Amino acid sequence: MEPGELAPRPWPSVGSGSADGRGGWCAARFLLAISFLELVGFCGVQSNLIMYLTGHLGMSTAAAAASANAWTGTEMVLPLAGALIADSRLGRYRAVLVAGVLYLLSLGMLTVSSTLRAPEPRAASSPSFAQLAFFYVALYLLAVARGFHRPCAEALGADQFTPSDGEDPSSFASRSSYFNWFHFSLSCGYGLATTGLTYVEDNVSWTVGFGACWAMMVLYLAVFLLGTPTYRAERHVGDVRFVEAVRAWAARVFRRKDAAGTERLLAGEPEDGKGKGFVAKLLPIWATSLIFAAILAQVSTLFTKQGSTLDRLLGMGTGIVVPPAALQFFLSFSMVTTLPIYDRLFVPFARRVTGHHAGLTTLQRIGAGMATAGVAMVVAALVEARRLRVAREAGLVDKPDAALPMSLWWMLPQYVLLGVAIVLGEIGLQEFFYDQVPDALRSVGLALCMSIFGVGNYVSGMLVSATDWATRSTGESWFSDDLNRAHLDYFYWLLAGLAALEVALFLHLANRYVYRSKDEL
Repeated sequence: MEPGELAPRPWPSVGSGSADGRGGWCAARFLLAISFLELVGFCGVQSNLIMYLTGHLGMSTAAAAASANAWTGTEMVLPLAGALIADSRLGRYRAVLVAGVLYLLSLGMLTVSSTLRAPEPRAASSPSFAQLAFFYVALYLLAVARGFHRPCAEALGADQFTPSDGEDPSSFASRSSYFNWFHFSLSCGYGLATTGLTYVEDNVSWTVGFGACWAMMVLYLAVFLLGTPTYRAERHVGDVRFVEAVRAWAARVFRRKDAAGTERLLAGEPEDGKGKGFVAKLLPIWATSLIFAAILAQVSTLFTKQGSTLDRLLGMGTGIVVPPAALQFFLSFSMVTTLPIYDRLFVPFARRVTGHHAGLTTLQRIGAGMATAGVAMVVAALVEARRLRVAREAGLVDKPDAALPMSLWWMLPQYVLLGVAIVLGEIGLQEFFYDQVPDALRSVGLALCMSIFGVGNYVSGMLVSATDWATRSTGESWFSDDLNRAHLDYFYWLLAGLAALEVALFLHLANRYVYRSKDEL
C-alpha cells in the first residue's frame, strides 16, 4: 500500500465514531435497518400502484400511468419541504419520528380504503367520489411521510461519520461507503417488497398486503427508538446558525468583492473565487439528470404493465403465477450484487489508480449511470418489439387479457441494467448533493437530489400524456389499453435518444465543474 493511501474500511467496523462512543457504524446500523423496513412498507404500495389503479380502481393504462407518475413525482419533491423544516426547526431526529407516525396513519388509512370496495371488472361501476377521495388523501399523506423520512434519515446516517472537529480522509471514506451500504439496505427492502408483498396483494388481497406494510412501519419506529442512545447529538437547529448558513449561501449566489473592493452582481462566485455559487453550480447538474430520472420511472409503470402480458408461470406444473411487479426484484438483486462488488473491489482498485478516496469522482460515477440507463432503454425497446411480433404471430393482437407465448424472463436484462444504473447514477447524485452544500443544509442537499427524481416522474408523465395525445390523434395510441396494439418500443427508443443527448451535455458540464471540497479535486 502506498504511503497515505486509504485502507478499505469494512462495513461491520464500529470506527469513525466520536470520543463518547456515539456515531460511527454502531449508530449507522440502526439507521440502515430502519431504511430497510421503511422501503419494504413504502414499496409495498409504490411498486404495485399501477396494478391497483388499473385493477381495483378500474383506470385506463394511460390514466393510471399519469396518476402514478404524478404521485411519485410529488413524494420525491416533498423532501424539499421536509428537509427545510428539519434543518431549520425540527431537527433530523424528530423529523424521522414524525415520519414514522405519519406512515402509521397513512398506511392504516390505505388498508381501510382497500376494504371499501371489492375488486370488480373494469366494466363494472366505478368507485364513488368519497371512496376515491379517502384513497387519495391516504396516498398523498404517505407521500408527506416520505418527505420527512427520506432526506432526514439518510442525512442523519451520514452525519454519524462527520467528526465534530472537521473532516478527515477516513471520515470521507467511511461516509462514501455509508452511501453504498445505505442503498444496499434499500435494495434488500425493495426486493422483499416487490416479491413477497406484491405476491400477497395480487394473490391474497390488497388489504392483507397494505396491512403488512403498516406492520413494517411499527417495526421501523421501534428500531429507530432503540438506537437513540447511539446517535451522535445533532447540532442545534432553529437558531442563528441555520439562518447564517442560508444567508451565506444566498450571498454567494448574488455578489462577491473583487480585488479592487467593488461589488459585482454575478450568477454568484464564492469568496474563494473557485467557480460559481452553489445554486448556479448545482442547477445544471440537477437539470441534466431529469431524463435519467424519467427512465427510472418506467420500472414501476410501463415495465409492470408490459410484464403483465407475458407468460408468468413459474416453471412447468407449479401453478404459481409471478406478479408482474415481482420482476422489480431483479432490480434489487442487481443492486445488492453490484454494490458490494463496487464498494469492496472496484473502489480499492480504482483508488490505487486515481488516488481519489472513492475511486471515481461523484460526477464520473453519475455519468456512467446515465449511460447505462440509456443502454437499458435500447434493450427494453428491442424486447418490446419482440413481444409485439410474438403477439402478431400467435394471433393474439386483439386479445389483451391472454398471456403471450413469451417468457417474462425476457425482460430481465433491462431490470438488471437499470439496477447497475442506480448504483452508479442515483447513489452518485445523492453523495454529490450531500457534499456540495453547506453543512447546515445537508438535508436540503439530499432533498434537492430527490427532487430530481420527483420532477423526473413529472417529466415522464408529461411525455406519456403528450405522446398519447399526439399518437391517438393520428391513429392507434402508443399507450393503447390493448398493449398488443400499442408501441411502447417507440417510446423506449425516444427515451434512449434523449438519454444520449443528456449524457453528452452532462459530460460537457461535468468537465467544467469545480468541486466545493478540495478532497474532490
